[in-house]
Amino acid sequence: MKHPLDDSSVESFFIPGAKVYERYFDCPLDYQNSNTSSRIKVFVRHLVPPEKTIDCMKTMPFILYLQGGPGFECALPSNGSSGWIKVAFEKGYQVLLMDQRGTGLSCQISAESLSSQFKTDEEKAEYLSHFRADNIVRDCETIREQLTAGRSREEDRRIHLIGQSFGGFCITTYLSLFPKSVAKAYITGGVPPLVDTPDSVYRALYPRILSRNKTYYKKFPRDIERVRQIHRYLSTKTVTLPNGGTLSPRRFLQLGLFFGVSGGFDRIHTLVQSAHDDLERLGRISYRTLHHIQNTQDWDTNVLYAVLHEAIYCQNGQASGWAAERVLHEAPFDSLFEWRLDHLKEDQPIYFTGETIYPFMFDDYSELRPLKNVANLLAERSWQGRLYDAKVLNALENVEVAASIYYDDM
Repeated sequence: MKHPLDDSSVESFFIPGAKVYERYFDCPLDYQNSNTSSRIKVFVRHLVPPEKTIDCMKTMPFILYLQGGPGFECALPSNGSSGWIKVAFEKGYQVLLMDQRGTGLSCQISAESLSSQFKTDEEKAEYLSHFRADNIVRDCETIREQLTAGRSREEDRRIHLIGQSFGGFCITTYLSLFPKSVAKAYITGGVPPLVDTPDSVYRALYPRILSRNKTYYKKFPRDIERVRQIHRYLSTKTVTLPNGGTLSPRRFLQLGLFFGVSGGFDRIHTLVQSAHDDLERLGRISYRTLHHIQNTQDWDTNVLYAVLHEAIYCQNGQASGWAAERVLHEAPFDSLFEWRLDHLKEDQPIYFTGETIYPFMFDDYSELRPLKNVANLLAERSWQGRLYDAKVLNALENVEVAASIYYDDM
């Protein structure tokens, strides 16, 4: 059987500082029934220093990057001569940038793609159940086995990993399922809590979001009144976004997602200021501002980010059950994050929410609307098996793992 690295049909090209090979791997949709399962294509960009030959690639170690999400693809880097890729090259690595299953060029999932493949919501939900971290890392393992074929020493066949945000969750799953396949792992901003449901995650998260709101309003105190005026307008008008979505009060408050991002306060302030200025001058929010607000929210373009967001925590037969929404209705969060106009006190600041998923989104986001019932089915699903195995993780040997956490992450 021909080695994948010898396949001359693979498309390749150069960017500054790197040669890029665009590889596709054939993987089973369902690894539990791999012999009878339908197949999917998983896309990987393979980057090497320009001078490296195929023979060199057959001996060089691989470092695989796992993107954040869930539901986001890897972008083609502008060059290989800066950032972490440059460092990886200097340390002798070749780099793999994988579009995780269901993203980018790896059988990307959208409401449109699901409708073209399946007739019922139950079929769609069953299909989507195969796109969590356990199967993502099984794809990684398939790719590792193929690319390191022919290497005689076990240590030369082991892979090195770097994972951002949800990519760190995937690394933890990889270490749980295939601990002997990994040589080193680097996690940035994504250490999973090893729970069975997300409830405790949100009970810890909402106080953090509250704190970030208070810091935001301390920096921009005049935004307290600006947000009130915008909220009042959105509560009494139906505002349609350029792509047909609805800018409801709750959707507007989801801009708080950026409280955990560098420069996020300033970005939100700019949008608040623009919307408020529009209302003062025009009596409505302008197309330009609506366009900018719409483009800050990725759930229309990356639907997996919404439909599987809470499922990344679930294991051992547990369901998510719209955990973020349920916990939001617990005291004291129900009053602190009040958004209903007729329930707000006159002097009460209106607080933004964070990286949380709610049922209302499947009414307000145009590309999520067709998936409303699918999302409900997935929220009710009892997720079997383990994504994270604490016993295996505690017993790890000969694997170096390092992690960095963002101070203001939410």
